[in-house]
Amino acid sequence: MAKPSFPQMISSLLLLILLFTLSSLPHTITSRRLPLEEATIDDLQLAFKHNQLTSRQLVEFYLVRIRRLNPVLRGVLEVNPDVLFLADKADYERRTKAPVSLVSKLHGIPILVKDNIATKDKMNTTAGSLALLGSVVPRDAGVVEKLRKAGAIILGKASLSEWSHFRSNGAPSGWSARGGYGLNPYTFSDPCGSSSGSAISVAANLAAVTIGTETDGSILCPSGYNSVVGIKPTIGLTSRAGVVPISPRQDTVGPICRTVADAAYVLDVIAGIDHNDIATIETSKYIPKGGYAQFLSPNRLTGKRIGILRVFYDFGNDTSLAQTFEKHLNTLRKGGAVLVDNLEIPHLTEIYSDASGEDIALSVEFKISLNAYLKELVASPVRSLADVIAFNNKHKKLEKVKEYGQDIFLAAEATNGFGKTEKAALLNMARLTRDGFVKLVIKNKLDAVVIPQSYFSKVLAIGGAPGVIVPAGYENSGRPVGICFGGVRGSEPKLIEIAYGFEQATKIRKPPSLQGFKF
Repeated sequence: MAKPSFPQMISSLLLLILLFTLSSLPHTITSRRLPLEEATIDDLQLAFKHNQLTSRQLVEFYLVRIRRLNPVLRGVLEVNPDVLFLADKADYERRTKAPVSLVSKLHGIPILVKDNIATKDKMNTTAGSLALLGSVVPRDAGVVEKLRKAGAIILGKASLSEWSHFRSNGAPSGWSARGGYGLNPYTFSDPCGSSSGSAISVAANLAAVTIGTETDGSILCPSGYNSVVGIKPTIGLTSRAGVVPISPRQDTVGPICRTVADAAYVLDVIAGIDHNDIATIETSKYIPKGGYAQFLSPNRLTGKRIGILRVFYDFGNDTSLAQTFEKHLNTLRKGGAVLVDNLEIPHLTEIYSDASGEDIALSVEFKISLNAYLKELVASPVRSLADVIAFNNKHKKLEKVKEYGQDIFLAAEATNGFGKTEKAALLNMARLTRDGFVKLVIKNKLDAVVIPQSYFSKVLAIGGAPGVIVPAGYENSGRPVGICFGGVRGSEPKLIEIAYGFEQATKIRKPPSLQGFKF
C-alpha cells in the first residue's frame, strides 16, 4: 500500500482537529447559556444581537448533532461543504450591519432543504435516487433563492422517501437508495413521508428549520408523526420552480419547524411571486400586506368558527387518544372559538377512493412534469422517466427494485397525455372540492376545520388548499400525534392564528429523549 503524501497527512490531521473541536463544543453558549436544542428563531436572533452566539457556532453545533445522530436517524443526506464559509459570511454581515442582516428573521439561520429542491451549489439534488446523483441543476429553486436573499444558511439536504414516495406502493416511508431508512426519533420507526427527513431533522434538533414539499400529506403526515409544526401552503403560494415534480396542480413547498412562529417566519420569506412558476403570480393575491407573522397572537381564537367532521374522530379502542382530542376541542372552546360540530362532507368515500380520479391525474402529470424537469438539467445521467426506469432496472440491487418495485413509475410511463379519462378525472376532483369542502366552509361560515393527524390531507390536496399541523400529544407507544387545521385556498392567516392560539394554550411539544438507543 502506498504511503500517504505529506499534504494528505496534513489534511487528515486538520480534519481530526476539526472533529475533536466540534465534538467538544458545549450544548449551550456560555454567556447567556442559551440551550441550543429547541432554540427558536427568536431565541437565536436575540443571542446574535447580544453577541452571545455566532452563526458559525450554531452551524458547528448542528454539525456535531448530525455527525452523532444522523448515522441512525438518517434525516440528512448531505451537508453543504461551504456551510462554515456561509456562516462566517453571515457573521460578517451582522458585524457590518449589512441591510439583509437588519431586516430578515432568517439571517444567519441554518436551514435544511428536502433533497428534491434544487440548490445551485456543490450539493446534489436527487430526490433520494441514485439516478440523479451527479446531475447539475440550472439554478437555485425559487424558494432557495428567496432563502439565500434573506440571509439564511443552506446547511444541507434532508432525506426523503425516494422520488417523494411516488416510485412504488411497496416502498416504506423514509426510505431512499441514497439515504437508507430514515427513522422517527421518538419511536425509531416509521417517520411518515415523503418529507420524512425534514421532519426527523428538525424534531431531533439537527437543524433550526427545514423545508419540505407536499403533493398529498407529505408535509402534514411527517410533521404530525414527529411532533413538529408543518405548514402545507395553498398551491402556488410558494414557488415549485426547481423542485423535482409530481404534479403542478398539487405540489407545494412549505416549512417544517418546531413552532408555529418559526413556520410563519419562514413562510413570510418563501411565499411570493417567482416568474419561473406562473402559478405564484395569481396566488400572490392571497399574501396579506405585512406578512404572516402579524397573525401570531394567542388571543385570536375568539370568534373563530371551526368545523368538526366526526367521521375522522374514530379512534377505535384507543380511548386515551379520543380523550386527548376531546380535551383539545375544549381548549379551543375555552379560547373563544365557536365549534360547529357533527359536520359532513358529501361524497367523502369517493374522495378517499380511486374513484376521485387523483391517481389517474397524478400519473399523467408526473410523466409530463418530470420529463420537463429532467430535460432542463444542465447535465444528468437520465433525461426522461423512461431513462429512470431503465436505470433502476440496471441497478436493481442498489435501488431495491426486487423488494419495492416501481409500479407507480410504470403506470405513469404508460400514460399518453391528457385524454378523455384524464380530463374527466380533473373535472371530478374540481366538482368534489366545489360541492364538498368549499361548500361546507361557505355554508357554515367556517374559518377552518380541525382534524386529528393528517387524515384530511387528501381533501386539501385535490383542492389545492392549505393546512397547518401542530403537536397534539403522544400515544402510549410514544409516537407523536398532531392536530391539523385546514381551510380553503388563501386562508393561511386564519389557520396561523388558530394554530398559534392552540399551541400557546397547550405547549405540548417535547423533544425526543433519544434514550435506550445506541448512537
